[in-house]
Amino acid sequence: MKIKFLVYNLIFISIFSCVDNSVPVYLNKNYSYNIRVKDLISRMTTEDKVAQMCQYVSLNQLSNSSDSLKTIDNGDSKAFYKGLFRSDIEKLVTDGKIGSFLHVFSYEEANYLQKLALKSRLKIPLMFGVDAIHGNGMVKGCTVYPSPIAISSTFSDSLSFEVGKQTSKEIRATGSHWAFAPNIDVARDFRWGRVGETFGEDPKLVSNIGVNMIKGLQYDNQIIACAKHFIAGSEPINGLNFSPMDISERKLREVYLPPFKNAVNAGVKSVMIAHNEINGIPCHMNKYLITNILKDEFNFSGLIVSDWMDVERLYSLHHVAKDFKEACLLSINAGLDINMHGPNFYEEVLALIKEDKISINRIDNSVKKILLAKFKLGLFENRFIDTSKISNIIFSQKHRKTSLEVARKSIVLLKNNNNILPLKSSSNMKILVTGPNANNHTILGDWTKPQPTKNVTTIYEGIKAIGKSKGFEVDFYNSNSNISAISEKDISRTSDFSKNYDFVILVVGDNSLRYSKNTKTAGENNGRANLSLMGKQLKLIKSVNNTAKNMIVIYVNSKPIAEPWIHQNVDAIIEAWEPGSLGGKAVAEVIFGDVNPSGKLPITFPRSVGQLQMHYNFKPSQYYRKYIDEEVDPLYCFGHGLSYSTFEYSNLKLDLKEDNNPYITVSFLLKNKSNFDGEEVVQLYLRDSYSSVTRPVKELINYKRVFLKANESKIVKFKIKFEELAFYDLNMSYVLERGDFIFMVGGSSNSIDQISDTINLNMAYSF
Repeated sequence: MKIKFLVYNLIFISIFSCVDNSVPVYLNKNYSYNIRVKDLISRMTTEDKVAQMCQYVSLNQLSNSSDSLKTIDNGDSKAFYKGLFRSDIEKLVTDGKIGSFLHVFSYEEANYLQKLALKSRLKIPLMFGVDAIHGNGMVKGCTVYPSPIAISSTFSDSLSFEVGKQTSKEIRATGSHWAFAPNIDVARDFRWGRVGETFGEDPKLVSNIGVNMIKGLQYDNQIIACAKHFIAGSEPINGLNFSPMDISERKLREVYLPPFKNAVNAGVKSVMIAHNEINGIPCHMNKYLITNILKDEFNFSGLIVSDWMDVERLYSLHHVAKDFKEACLLSINAGLDINMHGPNFYEEVLALIKEDKISINRIDNSVKKILLAKFKLGLFENRFIDTSKISNIIFSQKHRKTSLEVARKSIVLLKNNNNILPLKSSSNMKILVTGPNANNHTILGDWTKPQPTKNVTTIYEGIKAIGKSKGFEVDFYNSNSNISAISEKDISRTSDFSKNYDFVILVVGDNSLRYSKNTKTAGENNGRANLSLMGKQLKLIKSVNNTAKNMIVIYVNSKPIAEPWIHQNVDAIIEAWEPGSLGGKAVAEVIFGDVNPSGKLPITFPRSVGQLQMHYNFKPSQYYRKYIDEEVDPLYCFGHGLSYSTFEYSNLKLDLKEDNNPYITVSFLLKNKSNFDGEEVVQLYLRDSYSSVTRPVKELINYKRVFLKANESKIVKFKIKFEELAFYDLNMSYVLERGDFIFMVGGSSNSIDQISDTINLNMAYSF
């Protein structure tokens, strides 16, 4: 032991003899992160520490000192902080009283704020967070990838990783360090405006796509990711953001917790708390969820940040705290590290410390994590943006290529009667492209700011470019891009204009663009009481369908559209989602057959809002009785998606290996019985035939994208670990019971599309 001690001391001395002692230890990069954090903490006052827990909004979203106080007090259009001017926030930065900002969208402001922070006593750099949900779209000129629901529609873990990796480069290049993404809520109420931010309805798919997004975002320590929202705000009782949830422990653990547990296991560095309450306790003060489960059970050691003003809402909305001070106490004691956003938190927390209601050790725990994140991001050495490099990083050729590839593989062909698609080359045929989403930037979706026109290919522009090259004459008619304002006159004129065309491509859906407040129909805080097309879009479709020779409907939207009439009466329907910067090109490639569609629905499309909740992995008794006024089957099932190829599944085999690491091998033959090269998303499902508690009729276990040339066959294999088959039993123990297990494989969750076989397990297992 003495020899070891001497060796360690010699190593320690040799290391530190090389260290420059002319600067404080925490500013010297030759020391380890933990030593630097320890040194900096020792130099900080209580005020310095609490300041690191404070997050403010960008200066560019605040008022100028020339604005009158009366103007600010009458509304938040120019200032989120009534009574505080830009100059007040600047002084807080130079005084070292702010730890981070959100939504600093310009590199000029980012560098300016960091210069102000350098004037503070300890020179602690600021950390900037941004809602980069599908690319850094809140910053002008960046690549906008397809929306998360579209990314999930690819069923491609690797593409999700690549989107995350490329997004991290664009985020860091433009001055931010923290992505408030991904959203790994499991979407269960499709009235909710934020469905498009999620990866769909299935815990397995949400986990896999989310984990790979996290790994991409945090690749090479460019930025830190944030798994949100903890937890279960995606099943609000009325479909509206913020509204309550009452759920059982079983449902919490079977549906909503798995994506977060997997995110923690993947190394996610921050988690955001949800707006909502669970079983009467708002998430922001729920110690059982934040500390007992997230921190203790899942061993999460990263940053925990509030959502926008939700600490304040503990008293202003939920009425579980008598004032903001008590709200701060409840949230910090529950486990919160950073308050998003604004004033008064600093003062109230300091008062609570002086009153011995919050210990300095509790504050130190949060501050150490914040400082460690800043050190690991390299902010103490590299806080400023090199503006000369920005143009070479954002919207690069490589990033555009990925965005286009995701769009291509996310597009879902919902219906294709009489093989109307793909359109064959012709020199004599005319195409009309119309509809509210045909020729604008709604394809970019939510969490984007206005982007340069040259960076965006609209659906009309994509169809015109490729159609012209194939001999088609392609025109556009403006039927009114304001979805809610389509008039009878718009409908009549569009219908009349459609008469002289061989094909009419009608682009409808939603508008999630947050900057078009007066015309927005979906996205955050835009819940709907129904799932039909907004406004008079269906009437527009019916009218054009009466006059057009051939009609194709394209959906540009962020959540399921329940319109059975369109399915029954229109020959070709394409779900494009919000396909991003180059989405118009991808849609056109599918229409003309340059790309064979391969996207699959990550979410069920019900026939009406009355069918909610509707998801594929329901319990056996859910449809024991039937509606008297509606069918019980969905309009389009989870996993649905057509192709120009025809795929055949056969020869399913199950092989059991019971040893120290037992597993089941599932193999089958997949054949492309067509003259089209194509890619199929094969989906493996499981049903537990008999169990101690009710289990879903089927659950997604795995999936794989398989490319086959025309008339080619391949044997496809899955290796399934026993733990993947486990569930929570009567005692809430995670187990695999003995008995029969049915494995189903096919091109969707629909039994018609599947082949199946059964295997028996003679032993039970605990995990």
